[in-house]
Amino acid sequence: MRAYVITSSDSGYRGERRDLSGPAAKEILEQSGYQVEGYALLPDERALLADKMREICDGELADLIVTTGGTGFSKRDCTPEATLEVAERLAPGISEAIRLHSLKLTPRAMLSRATAGIRKNTLIVNLPGSPKAVEECLRYILPSLAHGLEILKGTAGNCAR
Repeated sequence: MRAYVITSSDSGYRGERRDLSGPAAKEILEQSGYQVEGYALLPDERALLADKMREICDGELADLIVTTGGTGFSKRDCTPEATLEVAERLAPGISEAIRLHSLKLTPRAMLSRATAGIRKNTLIVNLPGSPKAVEECLRYILPSLAHGLEILKGTAGNCAR
């Protein structure tokens, strides 16, 4: 499976803060057997984020896009909106599962606006911007995502017998 990591961070993009969440996601994906095809650090700009997601999906550059950051309440946080703009179909169970899992660790998980969706043959999943939260969330969802991605790619059948 091929993956692409996008971090949304104004301060990271300006070089005022080192991005730790994107590299954390990349490392976890590689440890889980994914080939990480690329990484982008973008400002919290909806159009730029949506354009990058479209480029990856429409160019068939990855089976999975993992975004980090931009999912909170800040006026500049726009990753979920960019994802919803690009997605052709939603996958709400993924973000629901992430929030449910995260609520066991911190009550602030209820403040996440993260979403997940599919464009063409690529799944897009929003994760928080904290490296700790990226690790907790990504490790939790990856085992189930593998089956979903196989179905999306047509290499596995559905769950019914």
